[in-house]
Amino acid sequence: MTVIEFHNVKKSFKFNTVLNDLNFTIEKDVLTGIIGRNGVGKSTLMKIIAGFIKESSGDVQVFGEHPFNSLKVSANSIFIDDTMSFPEKLNLTDILREAKRFYSNWDAPLAERLFEYFSFHPNAHYSQLSKGKKNTFNAIIGIAAHCPLTIFDEPTNGMDTAVRKDFYRALLKDYLAHPRTILLSIHHLEEIEDLLEDILLIHNGTAHFHGPITELQEMYVKLVGHPQHLPVHLTNKKVKEQKTTGLSSEAIVENKFSTEEKARLTEDGIKIIPVSANDAYLQLTKGTKGGIDDVFDRTATH
Repeated sequence: MTVIEFHNVKKSFKFNTVLNDLNFTIEKDVLTGIIGRNGVGKSTLMKIIAGFIKESSGDVQVFGEHPFNSLKVSANSIFIDDTMSFPEKLNLTDILREAKRFYSNWDAPLAERLFEYFSFHPNAHYSQLSKGKKNTFNAIIGIAAHCPLTIFDEPTNGMDTAVRKDFYRALLKDYLAHPRTILLSIHHLEEIEDLLEDILLIHNGTAHFHGPITELQEMYVKLVGHPQHLPVHLTNKKVKEQKTTGLSSEAIVENKFSTEEKARLTEDGIKIIPVSANDAYLQLTKGTKGGIDDVFDRTATH
């Protein structure tokens, strides 16, 4: 069953086009990572899905309806980000108690266990919390709500490393126990490669890649070998990154080698090493200006 459909979707703010000709579908009960460099429109995309804002053109369907002002979408989704707010008169315990009225699948026992695990004071108020603690509390709401469509927009901002790991683990365990469609935008892709099933990569306003995370990982390989041997095997190959240190040279290359080519690489003592999903993502979105070292190299020559 398809939960989300985007057909030729465009979103502009005055003279700035954020999303342009965006096409993709997301199926039911898939945990998808929404990734992309800062400012590419990840939050805009997720707010359109949640029905908070309208697209400029194109067609958006969520649960078979246009999401903007849709009661069906509102009743079956939750949007978690760091701009959430709660009534000042309610303490944290009151908020969890009231959440049951809003979310039909609310898991009160789970919420209470997470609340205790992350050491929240029952009588504390939301406004008194640090940024990291606020986002941890938001995450509890997002997990325990068990909404058919759960959207986390940069949920770990302000969390320390240990809390981020606990959040990812809690999300995965609860997702396996209660499958639903989850969208998760995150900066630290390297931390959640084992968590995600699919990746939606937004780049230049379009869906630059959409598919299983394993396919993203397999797009590139790293070759490591002797500087005299490696360049021979890079002819007519798309080399994304290359460097030499002493008697070792390495290159990140598109993974398009025949069986015979791989055999010749092995014969020349060149290792073929898989790259991480995060490294593949960085290569896919790398600009044409070179690396940061080029900035200083140019300065040194002037």
